This record gives sequence, structure tokens and C-alpha cells, in this order.
Amino acid sequence: MRIKICRKEAKESRYWLRLVDTKNEREIEEDRTYLINEATELMNIFGAILQKSK
Repeated sequence: MRIKICRKEAKESRYWLRLVDTKNEREIEEDRTYLINEATELMNIFGAILQKSK
């Protein structure tokens, strides 16, 4: 199912974003945190879709 793939891709994106070294630069760290939150929200949305489609 395509939604499963989308959830997996969001999870992988979040993983790689967590590995990024921002060298304590505030602006980059804020962007990284924002993107991690977006990936988490997408994972939750796709997970809810999967649960409802069963």
C-alpha cells in the first residue's frame, strides 16, 4: 500500500534529520526541529490512515 511507503519515507527522513550536525547554529537548528516535527506529524497522519483503512 502506498500509504505505508509514505509513512516509511517520513520515518526515514526524520531519522536523517536527527543525524544532521547543526554546529549549534540557532537558525539551522530551528529549521531542523521544524522539519523533524513535520515528519512526525506526517507519520502520525499516515499511521491514522492505515488504521482506518483496515
